[in-house]
Amino acid sequence: MNLARAIHFDESDMNVFHSPARTGEWCISGGFEFSNWSEADLTGKARQAFSNGWLGVETFGRVTFVAITKIEPHEVEALARHLAQHFVDIYGAPSVEAAMGVARDELDHMAELCGDFDPNTLLTVQRELSDVGVRESFRSIKPEAAGLDQFAIHGDMDH
Repeated sequence: MNLARAIHFDESDMNVFHSPARTGEWCISGGFEFSNWSEADLTGKARQAFSNGWLGVETFGRVTFVAITKIEPHEVEALARHLAQHFVDIYGAPSVEAAMGVARDELDHMAELCGDFDPNTLLTVQRELSDVGVRESFRSIKPEAAGLDQFAIHGDMDH
């Protein structure tokens, strides 16, 4: 199974997001954070997070680019639990167990998005508000076009 890790080519994310994701952390779209937003919410760094920020599932910071890489099943389960705890802490879910289904759905959605691309493919996200809520679109950049051999992070970050 593939998922995506945060990748930085320069320091710009440190300046444009309130809380930047850590290089190498696993990411999801995180569009759920904006489900109740309106145009009035889209100012400054919040606008940048809304417009093109992926959500790091470890720090819950944002990043502009992610790179696709393989993830192990035990890592997915740990991410789901961490994300479910975030839903309890930030969004008022009644328990981790109650939030696990939604957390797994978010990770499955990201895995499905990543599944059609080769490892090291870069992805970007673009969001806009529409009459029916937040609309997301995704763009891919092939590894050879991005020169990722210098930047990509592979394997388990704990070792």
